[in-house]
Amino acid sequence: MSSIDQDTEDLCRVGPGTVMGDLMRQYWIPVAMSSEVEADGAPMRLMILGEKLIAFRDSSGRVGLMDHRCPHRCASLFLGRNEEDGLRCIYHGWKFDVEGKCVDMPSVPAHQDFKDKVHAKAYKTFERGGLIWGYMGASAEAPPLPMVEANMLPEGEGNIAFVQRECNYLQALEGDIDTSHFSFLHAGSVEVDDLQDDDFMRFSVADRAPEFFVSDAPWGTTYCAYRAATEGRTYWRFANFLFPFWAQTPQGEFPDHITARAWVPMDDTHTMSVSMTWKKMKPGIRPMKDGSTIPGVAQMEYLPNTTDWYGRWRTARNQSNDYMIDREAQRDNRIYSGITIVHIQDQAVTETMGGITDHAFEHLAPGDQMIARTRRRLLRAARALRESGVVPEDVANPSLHLGARSGEFLTKGQPEWQEAYMENFKAAVRPVPGLRAAE
Repeated sequence: MSSIDQDTEDLCRVGPGTVMGDLMRQYWIPVAMSSEVEADGAPMRLMILGEKLIAFRDSSGRVGLMDHRCPHRCASLFLGRNEEDGLRCIYHGWKFDVEGKCVDMPSVPAHQDFKDKVHAKAYKTFERGGLIWGYMGASAEAPPLPMVEANMLPEGEGNIAFVQRECNYLQALEGDIDTSHFSFLHAGSVEVDDLQDDDFMRFSVADRAPEFFVSDAPWGTTYCAYRAATEGRTYWRFANFLFPFWAQTPQGEFPDHITARAWVPMDDTHTMSVSMTWKKMKPGIRPMKDGSTIPGVAQMEYLPNTTDWYGRWRTARNQSNDYMIDREAQRDNRIYSGITIVHIQDQAVTETMGGITDHAFEHLAPGDQMIARTRRRLLRAARALRESGVVPEDVANPSLHLGARSGEFLTKGQPEWQEAYMENFKAAVRPVPGLRAAE
C-alpha cells in the first residue's frame, strides 16, 4: 500500500485485479486509431489498463489485440512476423490468429503437435468511425457495443484526436468537468470588450465565479454552471461524466455540440486522451472582435512516434521543457498562463500535480462539487462490483449514454435547471438517423 488513502487507491489504480481496473474492464475501450495498424504490417505496442499488449491487422483486415508475450516461452510477439492471417513468433515459429488460437507449431514434430491446446491471451475487438475498440473483461460474452454518438456519425463526419498525458486518468478527466477554471487558465487575459457581442464567452469572462447544480445521472454524473446574463436571461454551461472514463465538455453551443473524450488509462500514471467531435458543429471558441483567437489557441505539436510502450501521441510541449512557458507573455498578460495551446494548458496543470494526486492535500471548494460527486459515483460503482457483483446498468444498456449532451445556451429568466436541459436536449441536432437515448 502506498501513502495515498484507500479511496484514492481504489479510484486511481487500474491494473488487473484492482477495484477500478475491474470496473473499467466491464466496458469496451477505444485503444487505437484504425489507421495505426495496416494489414500484414508491423505489430504495435499498446499499454492499456496496466497490461502490455500488441495490436496487429492480419492479411484479411481483422484486428488482433493480445498480450505481447508468446504463450510458449514469453518472447515478445511485438517482434513477430505478421503474415498469412496470423502473427508468428520469431523464437520458435509458433503462429497465432487474431483470436489468440495457435494455428501452427512448426518446431514441434507432427505426431507431438498440441496447437489445439495453446491459446494466446487475446481480447475481442471491433472497429467503428476510425477507432479500434477492445473488450478486456473476463466475461466470455462481450457487452453490447458502446453508444457514443460522436463515434457513430455518418462516414467522414467525425474527427478523432489522440494525446498522451503523463498522469493518472482521474485528474486528467477532472480537468474536463471543472468548468470554473476556463475563466482563468484559458481566458484569464481576455476582457469582455475583446469579445464579439453575441459570444457566449462574454458571460464567463464577466463573471468568473459561477454557481452550480450537480447530480447523479443514468450515465454517470452531470452538472451545470449558471450565471446571470443580459436582458434578464441566464447563461448555462452543461457537462457530463460518463462511465467509466468519458467526459463531455461545455465549451460549444448545445444544439450541435456532439463531442466526447475518453481518458483511457494506459497505467496508473499515463493516460491516453481520445477525443471525438462532429466536424459540422460550431467551433467552441470564436474569433474575438479584432479577428484573432483568444490567447493561447494554436495547433498541437507532437513528438515523433516511437515503438516503445509510451511512444505514441506525445506532445512537443511537455514537462521536460516546462511546456515552453513564456514568462514574459504571462507577466504582461498576453497569455494568462504563459502557455500556448489550450490542451497544453490543461496538460501542464494536471501533470504537475504528480502521477497520482494526493487528495488529502486538497481543499475542495463549492465549484468542485462535480469532482467530489464523480469520485463518489465511481467509488460506489467499483466497490459494488467488487463486493456484490453489481454491474453498472449502462454496461448492458449503453443507450443510456445517449441521454448526455453538453454545451452552453441562454434562457429567459432562470427556469429549473434540469427542465432547461431537457428542453434543449429535445431540440438538439441528431446527425445519426434513428439514434435515441433509452427512455
